[in-house]
Amino acid sequence: MSTPHNRANPGDFAKTVLMPGDPLRARFIAETFLEAPRLVTDVRGMLGYTGTYEGRPVSVMGSGMGMPSIGIYSYELFSQYGVESIIRIGSAGSYTPKAKIFDVVLATGAYSESSYAFVQSGDTADIQYPSEALNAALRQSAARQGIPMLEGVIHSGDVFYRQPSDAKPAYWEALRDEKGCLAVEMESFALFHNARVLGKNAACLLTISDSFVSPEITTAEQRQTSFTAMMRVALGAVQ
Repeated sequence: MSTPHNRANPGDFAKTVLMPGDPLRARFIAETFLEAPRLVTDVRGMLGYTGTYEGRPVSVMGSGMGMPSIGIYSYELFSQYGVESIIRIGSAGSYTPKAKIFDVVLATGAYSESSYAFVQSGDTADIQYPSEALNAALRQSAARQGIPMLEGVIHSGDVFYRQPSDAKPAYWEALRDEKGCLAVEMESFALFHNARVLGKNAACLLTISDSFVSPEITTAEQRQTSFTAMMRVALGAVQ
């Protein structure tokens, strides 16, 4: 079995998939953390690997950027490849001084203005939620390893470059103050929705890569290779 977006065969993916946006980050995780990783798909350069971590089977695959992209890859993994859990491991921009560069954030919900859920299934909710059981496993993994995490609602945006506005407060300040959003990324709303409609599990761990309240920013290389705390938390939660 294959799809237009995935050449893997049945059984090539483990029950749990770690899903960074960047396929090069997927390769880094496979080569750095997995035992005997093997490439199972590379269609459109979206690399996917399967191996073991501490004796437990696990896969890692890129999702690309934005909800349409992760929407396709996660739906196919859940519906056609027998995947039960997807843990997104991504980068995010902070909306608050509480979330600093390289901090790890566990999403307790994903707020979005996106029409993804409505178009996909008629769902009009503007917040989608992760699996409570999967979030609990991630908390336990972080505690075992002594890795601190922030928790809260995050903003899943459809637009990376917004036209300048003189509105006060700025859109991101309103999202922070009115919706409680700690940070922004572009995928989790769709991932959480797909998991819910298909009866699967999804979670999202983020590393703060830049900030709306601080001039600090990470490099492309750092985003590929330096978010190891988040990676270890996710791998430690694999059953």
